[in-house]
Amino acid sequence: MKTNKEAFSDYLLLEKKYSTHTVGAYLNDIISFESFVKESFEQDGIDLVNYSQVRSWIVFLVDQNISNVSINRKMASLKAFYKFLLKSKQIELNPMLKHKSLKTPKVVQVPFSEKELKDLLHEVEAPVGFEEVRDKLIVEMFYVTGMRRAELIHLMIKNVDCSNNTIKVLGKRNKERIIPVLPIIADQIDLYIKERGGLEGLVDLDYFFVSKKGLKLSESFVYRLINSYFSRVSEKVKKSPHVLRHTFATHLLNNGADLNSVKELLGHSSLASTQVYTHNSLAELKKVYGGAHPRSK
Repeated sequence: MKTNKEAFSDYLLLEKKYSTHTVGAYLNDIISFESFVKESFEQDGIDLVNYSQVRSWIVFLVDQNISNVSINRKMASLKAFYKFLLKSKQIELNPMLKHKSLKTPKVVQVPFSEKELKDLLHEVEAPVGFEEVRDKLIVEMFYVTGMRRAELIHLMIKNVDCSNNTIKVLGKRNKERIIPVLPIIADQIDLYIKERGGLEGLVDLDYFFVSKKGLKLSESFVYRLINSYFSRVSEKVKKSPHVLRHTFATHLLNNGADLNSVKELLGHSSLASTQVYTHNSLAELKKVYGGAHPRSK
């Protein structure tokens, strides 16, 4: 007989199609709450907790200087867990039913400017050797496709279609999507494939991007690569693959792209997720409007 946590894990993996990383984070939050309830209330199991016990955990987390963002994430794990228990008729009342998220400050992602991208790509215009060719292509791939870091790392070589200039990526919840690739980097892809073919002892043959030893790239390596490259041309505090994804969306919107089209390219399930990228495009629109309207002068 499976425990409720094991059944919940199967539900997230098999039905909700969450990644193992996400499921692990959910379970860690639930186990942490279970430990708190046991220590604070001498109660084994969390099937029959009440909301006052949840509130006690929130107070405890606040006292530990845990941020509201992190606390909200833990509460989201509990909400999903109790919703599952209710759905599977393991409990009759959901203790999280009336819970409201803690207020968090809005963080506005600052994208790279078009000049910063132009300066960087000009600086690495003629890469030499496998690693330089690969690194430049990674930067370009992020910027021209808007893909997520995990999507780039898990990109399969069979899903790079050079004849049609498209790539197929596996997004969140195992959703596949086709992304067009600009002709401007088609030659770079061909060059990288040739350089990749010259590597000896390829281990992870199926993955498109690999290390010099033929291994699939790690998330930390890709983060450090983007941070290092953009440190040459940008003084922004945050320089990450996600900022490049944000830059991709912002530049498209600034240049007149339709919001729904950007949504599809990013692989968002709802338009609300894409609308966060309109902040900077709206600022650009206000600037153009203020400079062009007769009454602004």
